Amino acid sequence: MTDSHRRERRTPGKRERLAAAAAEVLHEQGVEKTTLADIAHRAHVPTGNVYYYFKTKNDLVEAAIGTHRQNLSQMTAALDALPTPHERLKALIAGWVEQRETTARFGCPTGTLASELDKRTDGLDTAVADAMRDLIDWAERQFTELGRSDARELAVALIAAYQGISVLTNTLRAPDLMAAEGRRLERWIDSLA
Repeated sequence: MTDSHRRERRTPGKRERLAAAAAEVLHEQGVEKTTLADIAHRAHVPTGNVYYYFKTKNDLVEAAIGTHRQNLSQMTAALDALPTPHERLKALIAGWVEQRETTARFGCPTGTLASELDKRTDGLDTAVADAMRDLIDWAERQFTELGRSDARELAVALIAAYQGISVLTNTLRAPDLMAAEGRRLERWIDSLA
């Protein structure tokens, strides 16, 4: 195998680049303001090539949701490498806090997309709900490992706290709010362990 073939294998293909670019641009601009040209530009793909991979803008939005789910899966897999559920939950919170500047500018990537798609009736609202459900399910497993019989309720409370503080952080453009809520959530996790 030549070096150029090896490089091509490591570099994401156009479809993957378009899906990743769609996730980024939709987060920054929202679904309605984003054009296929915006996404193509971010992916470094000629605009005309987009239609080869995605027939409609909705197809690209669905691919962006898939990218969110894949990123979430990779993140939770990395967190699962930590030895205890207590450490995993606190690392999740720390990750949220690290992203506070981005959240202040654009909100939560999944949450803002879910809010925007909720107003539509094309099925994309349920697709993004699955991404949110994945995170709740992961958190529930952590609370279950902590021996909590109310694991589902605690998982929902944790994700709701994050989504709420994401909205406030974004609306008020105040990343310090995310940091303060992160500290509160860490104390809460400590009190449950």
